[in-house]
Amino acid sequence: MRHGPDGNTVIIRLRVAGTLLLVAHLLYVGWLTLRPLDVPWVTAPNFHPLAGIRADMALGPLPAARLMGKALLLLAPLGVLLPMVGGRIAVSPLGSLARTVAAGALFSLAIELLQTGVPGQVVDVDSLLLNTAGVALAHLAVVPVGRSLLRRGRRRGRPRGRALLRDDAPQGATPTIPRVGIAP
Repeated sequence: MRHGPDGNTVIIRLRVAGTLLLVAHLLYVGWLTLRPLDVPWVTAPNFHPLAGIRADMALGPLPAARLMGKALLLLAPLGVLLPMVGGRIAVSPLGSLARTVAAGALFSLAIELLQTGVPGQVVDVDSLLLNTAGVALAHLAVVPVGRSLLRRGRRRGRPRGRALLRDDAPQGATPTIPRVGIAP
C-alpha cells in the first residue's frame, strides 16, 4: 500500500477500524438493552427528568455511582467512534461535539423507544440523559487530543518549507482527450 505525503492511508485505516468497532459496539448495546428479561416484576417507566437520578442518589454514594456509571458508560464509546468513522481531522471542535452528541442522543432515544416493546425492559428518561452525557464526556476527553496528534503526524510527513501544490493533489492531473477540440 502506498503512503501519500498527507497520510491518507492512516485516515482510511482509522475509518475502517472505527466502522468495525462501531458496528460491534452497537450490536453489543442492542443485545444488552433489547433482550427480553424474565423478571417477576417491573418498575414503572420514568418520564420525569432527574427523578431516577435522585432515587439513585438516595441509595448512597457507591450504589448511585455504580448505577449512574453504567448509564454513562453504555454509549460513551460512540463519542469516539462516530468521529473516527467520519475521518475528518480539520474540523470545528464545537461542530464535531454537537454532531456527535446529537447522534448519541438519537441512538439513546431509539433504544429507549425500542424498549417499550421488550418484556422486562423499562423506559427511563434519565438513562437517555446519562447516555448522552457519557457520549459528550468521551468525545471531550479523547477526540481533540487524537485529532491534534493526527494533524501533527500529517505535518511531519510533509517536507518542510514547501506547500502542497495543486499538481501534488492526491487525485492527480485532470485527464484530457487529445483528439477532441475545444468547442467554438
